[in-house]
Amino acid sequence: MANIIIRPGWYRSEREATSERLYHNRRQFIKTLGIGAIGMGLIGCTSKNGQAQANNGLANDTPEEESPNADLYPAKRNEAYRADREMTEEEYATTFNNFYEFTEQQNQVYKEVGKFETRPWEFEITGLVNKPQKLTVDELVRKLPLEERVYRFRCVEAWAMTVPWTGIPLKKILELAEPTSLAKYVRFVSFYRPTQAPNQKRATWYNWPYYEGLTIEEATNELTMGVTGLYGKELPKQNGAPLRVIVPWKYGYKGAKSIVKIELVDNQPKTFWNDLSPEEYGFISNVDPEVPHPRWSQATERLLGDPEIRVDTRKYNGYGEYVASLYEA
Repeated sequence: MANIIIRPGWYRSEREATSERLYHNRRQFIKTLGIGAIGMGLIGCTSKNGQAQANNGLANDTPEEESPNADLYPAKRNEAYRADREMTEEEYATTFNNFYEFTEQQNQVYKEVGKFETRPWEFEITGLVNKPQKLTVDELVRKLPLEERVYRFRCVEAWAMTVPWTGIPLKKILELAEPTSLAKYVRFVSFYRPTQAPNQKRATWYNWPYYEGLTIEEATNELTMGVTGLYGKELPKQNGAPLRVIVPWKYGYKGAKSIVKIELVDNQPKTFWNDLSPEEYGFISNVDPEVPHPRWSQATERLLGDPEIRVDTRKYNGYGEYVASLYEA
């Protein structure tokens, strides 16, 4: 690995630490190490680079067939989960995405997903369960009721948004398989289709397919959702269709996208970014303004859609009342 020295984020001003210039410098730096953009847009993140730009459509340019589940969207909003800041415009959340399976150019992802086939989509729940499940996402959304929740979302890169997700509490999905008492962790595996996701073929330095994990307590917390929709419609391909996980008190990369396997296990599973860069991305990865990333501060965040607006980052992304007890010694 090249002996390149970069000052950590706390040697820079907050404005500089998250500016567009630094954003591209970090991407170039990591590419020089020959391992792609490890420190950059982790797969679970979604962000807008700079000011709003005109885009041809909110999803991708390929016409989609009418969904057999169109009648389920928009789902009824669960008002128990409210965000105390303005909703992010749909354009920002759907046209600038981190989804490295397709491309490392975030403003191009929605243009690269046209060949990605998300129906039919089968996934399995396996491992330490009494009733292993194998079903399609279409079957899942008919089996369990959908609801909409407005959550804050925090990217590890200090970008943030507020969006309405549609989905099912992950706990209810796991209960279909009846986890045993031996299950201590939940492991997620994403798809592997190099013919449909070009960067899985190009970016050989990544250990595809993507994989992530949570403790069983985190996975069954009331906030954690298996998501199938966004903005009152089915989840766009570039946002992790047809099934992803949202864990709103953690950095975005903890939410695996386009899931094909959910496995209940007894030991802490390995995770994609921790394997690639363990000094930067831990297993827990809770949002915490007092714990800087090795190369930038996490004390503030920029609201997606306006490069001039910065707000203080909240511990657990503001969801401490729901999750702080999970981490008490």
